[in-house]
Amino acid sequence: MNGATYTFPTVKGVQAGTEYYISMVPMATLPRLFMFSEDELPPEVRAQRILNKARIPEIRDYILENPNSYVFSALTVSVDGEIDFEPLDKDDSDCKIGRIHIPMSACFLINDGQHRKAAIDAALKHNSLLKHEDISVVFFGDMGLKRSQQIFSDLNRYAIRPTKSLSILFDSRDDFSSMICQMADELNMFNGWVEKERSSIPNRSKALFTLSGLYHGTEALLHETSDQIDHQKIAHQFWSQVFDYMPDWQDVITQKKRASELRKESVSAHAIALIALGRVGNILLKKYNRFDKHISNLIEVNWKKSNPEWIGKVVVEGHISGTRSSTNALTDALTKTVLERKR
Repeated sequence: MNGATYTFPTVKGVQAGTEYYISMVPMATLPRLFMFSEDELPPEVRAQRILNKARIPEIRDYILENPNSYVFSALTVSVDGEIDFEPLDKDDSDCKIGRIHIPMSACFLINDGQHRKAAIDAALKHNSLLKHEDISVVFFGDMGLKRSQQIFSDLNRYAIRPTKSLSILFDSRDDFSSMICQMADELNMFNGWVEKERSSIPNRSKALFTLSGLYHGTEALLHETSDQIDHQKIAHQFWSQVFDYMPDWQDVITQKKRASELRKESVSAHAIALIALGRVGNILLKKYNRFDKHISNLIEVNWKKSNPEWIGKVVVEGHISGTRSSTNALTDALTKTVLERKR
């Protein structure tokens, strides 16, 4: 191979009869490798989606805020140019470890990972030490636009984001997620009754709540509250007091009723109830700095799906609606009951 080249240590493999190479590429090299922009091209002649620049700051900050623990999967790249593999052991025809040489004149097209690459570019401007670190890159010889488009389609065909509940469970970086997981284990009303993997509860599950529902309900409770207050203490107090006036929940926890039965007949067994209750708690917290004076009025709420107050607003065609307007309607109804009803 004549002329200047990029050289990377690599491992050679074969997929679908086609050779490909996995290399460690210095992050400082990425801005020079990928300089071509497809943003202005029509979709049918692009091999990738348009870069969503709004995503870049979040990924960039993830790198900068976690310099000792950030993790990225490999970029997948098509090379419009010759890839010359030099085996480490030239006498071994089966040797798969060595180096690849790619002309600097070659074009590199990212099939998967363009947002990671752009975020790394941005992070390098803030932390020059990142230039000494590497990211793995999977190189394919380019076989034309159609093949590159197909690679993009295939790589994203079976990509499934983890559920919100599972993301909360596994996210040890986020203090709020950790607090929710801790509360789910510490409060008797939640311990053993929270679905921690799925964001919807299977029919036969004994779970009464989802971790994502508890997260969003507590998020609503603490919305725009002072950082000076003990959020964990407030959350524990609130949900414990709510439980005292939720006989439906108590029947499930004491095993007088199955959670599946409650989900079929009551609004209280759905995430929308947790969010609306959290919003009501937020109102009480900001208005009175306490819950116990009014929260007992929850005992008066008719949570049944058949309640005419819910029909067409919270319950639509027999099903719980999770729309914003339905959540607002339930919040308004609960707020009216909690604040205005005299017991």
